[in-house]
Amino acid sequence: MQPNPVTCRNLTKTYQQGKITVPALIDIYLDIPKGDFVCLSGPSGSGKTTLLNILSGLDTPTNGEITIDGERVDKMSKAALAEMRLHKIGFVFQAYNLIPVLSAQENVEFVMQLQGVKAQERAYKARKVLNEVGLEGLEDRHPGDLSGGQQQRVAVARAIVSAPSLILADEPTANLDSHTAETLMQLLVTMNSEHGVTFLFSTHDKLVMDYSKRLVKLRDGHIENDTIQA
Repeated sequence: MQPNPVTCRNLTKTYQQGKITVPALIDIYLDIPKGDFVCLSGPSGSGKTTLLNILSGLDTPTNGEITIDGERVDKMSKAALAEMRLHKIGFVFQAYNLIPVLSAQENVEFVMQLQGVKAQERAYKARKVLNEVGLEGLEDRHPGDLSGGQQQRVAVARAIVSAPSLILADEPTANLDSHTAETLMQLLVTMNSEHGVTFLFSTHDKLVMDYSKRLVKLRDGHIENDTIQA
């Protein structure tokens, strides 16, 4: 049986502020099966960003177990974590994080280049996925020549082009107007349903929550509620 993209067991994260221990995450148990479309919500300071950072290997837990695609993240070396991020996880950020001097196609190809994919295959895959996200004909434009919504579509294309086990999206609609945000979420729903891509969002945006199949509410480092949505 294929392992879940994400499994957390007894996950705890604390920080030291002088002599004071500050809990960020407390006893988190979470399973995200393949193809899920999950939203982490909660007020500022609830632990959403900390959880995303730990799942991506950018931060380390104080206690507990984390597996991504069946591999124990909490036991990995820094080099192994970097390899996992490169091959297993796609990222979509609110600030897009595109490389300004590269075209849309070159931005999408960049991760594949790091993975060692040959140039001809990179170009084919990049153009195919840019077409899927509605950017056919804009492959040669640089980020500065694209709208915010178009830049976020490039970021989505970059995240999904290598078919990662998991895509982590941190406030993906934060810099978009309501119409563009809704268009983006419809695109992500399509990617999820047609390609089986697993998404985990962190957001304050009710629109993202409404589109999600599952809503995990955090408060003060705890999972307060975990609800399947109709």
